[in-house]
Amino acid sequence: MILFQLFYEFFITGLLIFGGGLAAIPFLQQMAERTGWYTIEQLMDMIAISEATPGPIGVNMATYVGYLVAGVPGGLIATFGLLLPSVVIALIIARLLTRFSESTPVKSTLYGLRPASLGLIASAGLTVFCLSMFGTTIHDLLFADFRFIFDPFALLLAAILFFVTNFFKKMHPAVFLAGSAVVGIFVF
Repeated sequence: MILFQLFYEFFITGLLIFGGGLAAIPFLQQMAERTGWYTIEQLMDMIAISEATPGPIGVNMATYVGYLVAGVPGGLIATFGLLLPSVVIALIIARLLTRFSESTPVKSTLYGLRPASLGLIASAGLTVFCLSMFGTTIHDLLFADFRFIFDPFALLLAAILFFVTNFFKKMHPAVFLAGSAVVGIFVF
């Protein structure tokens, strides 16, 4: 039964995600609250591991959750559930776009999906920021009694990395991920 539930949850997530793997973070946050399979802190670890490992972040997180919940079969089922809608939709769209690529409704639909993708990615970024800096979700930050822990060192590290990455644009992002991991090991 748990394998079917994993497949279902990730199938629905894969069906509704627009904008890439980071857009999955709000879905995973709701899944954590709804199912209790993992905590928000574990979600933060998932994001860090998924960003640091090769492959798409959404697929990495689905595999991680599936493995966490039901071992290797769970990881395979969750990943398959997440990917199946994308593969089917991509095949259908590829076929249709070759026929209707100049159609106004098709262009309008694709144009309309852009703000939704941006909103989901911005929500994911804000969620990661609030969890990293304040140790709580944006909802709790806005509606709670404001008893949260602010980590000034984490904010300083994020600001330094922001400016350094903009200054050294030719450096590979893996360098910054590895550097951040090393700092996290020795400081936190």
